[in-house]
Amino acid sequence: MKVKFKGNELNLVGEQVHVGEKLPCFTVVDNNLGDVSLKDTKGVRIFLSVPSIDTPVCSIEVASFNEKIKELPNITCYTISMDLPFAQSRWCQAGTVENVKVLSDYKNREFAKATGTYLKELGLLTRACFVVNSNDELVYVDYLDEVTNEPDYNAVLEAAKAAK
Repeated sequence: MKVKFKGNELNLVGEQVHVGEKLPCFTVVDNNLGDVSLKDTKGVRIFLSVPSIDTPVCSIEVASFNEKIKELPNITCYTISMDLPFAQSRWCQAGTVENVKVLSDYKNREFAKATGTYLKELGLLTRACFVVNSNDELVYVDYLDEVTNEPDYNAVLEAAKAAK
């Protein structure tokens, strides 16, 4: 699959996932360098794939979900990027992110492999949104055509609210 970054075509590595499939298992790293796997998460979850949390669009996206998710206590939101956990932690503290869990795929790129979100030419994740129900089934999938665009916040949140 190809996406665009500022109008230039880039290649996504791996197989993309689709609604109705189970989200493949993966392990990422939290801000304390601890492993977090899909098995460690429960219930309805939103997984946001972003290129770098410390860029304007990613920052707006995470801050927006951080604000909106606090009204949905039964839904957990995770943001995953290739940023080092130390940089993610600094960013979270500066912006007081409390309602979104920020994780890194820098170590083994397992999330990238599981979801087909690795941008080969940039060595980063593409912008994508995944909503998973309590059975680990994908109920919403969106790989944004243009990496620098913001996602459809309402569509993601409505899918999460409807999931069980």
